[in-house]
Amino acid sequence: MNNKSEFNSINDPVKRIVEKDISREELSPFDPPDAYNPQNIETVPYENMHPFLQNLIDEHEAFTKVLNKFEKALLSWRENHWIFTDEIDTGLKQFFAFFDEKVPLHNQKEEKKLFPLLNKKLIESGEHNSNDPSFTGINLMEDEHIKVAQAAAIVFNFLGLGSRLPDLQSREITYKAAFDQGMAIIETMKLHIFREENILFPQAMQYFNEQEFSKLTK
Repeated sequence: MNNKSEFNSINDPVKRIVEKDISREELSPFDPPDAYNPQNIETVPYENMHPFLQNLIDEHEAFTKVLNKFEKALLSWRENHWIFTDEIDTGLKQFFAFFDEKVPLHNQKEEKKLFPLLNKKLIESGEHNSNDPSFTGINLMEDEHIKVAQAAAIVFNFLGLGSRLPDLQSREITYKAAFDQGMAIIETMKLHIFREENILFPQAMQYFNEQEFSKLTK
């Protein structure tokens, strides 16, 4: 892909998944809050996780591979002075395709099934904000889902905008903004996945009984 990016000619795939109110707070800087202390959570090995959680972990692994390729493509793009190559183009397009096809389904499993029940359990067990008992770590996870969707939309649109700018300096400024948001996605999602697998999923194993897990799998 040259500077006349192919992002001009394809429909924006990420806007469809931003179904919630995304105007509540500014996107950048991307600074995920410190919500948990993992040292207080006993880890649970993958083989001891319920199959429902194992499935989510498997999907995390697939997304992490895409994120790593996305990161490699972004860094190569910057080193190549914002000129696209086939390898860079492949890494970028693979990320957006995965984000469009796989991430919404994964998030729905968490937001529609896992999160509501776990949020209820956390409140009942007293693991909530001291000033607002309705606020738990689940709120932070859902918020990061929204922020990452916002950032992905920004990266996609800036790539398309930059390819249409005739002025070299303006194009580089736009591409630099896309790069920064892309790196923010990578940092946030890796931390997000770590929190889920090392904090939320062990909490689910602690608080859910087999009947409750069975309802999640239906």
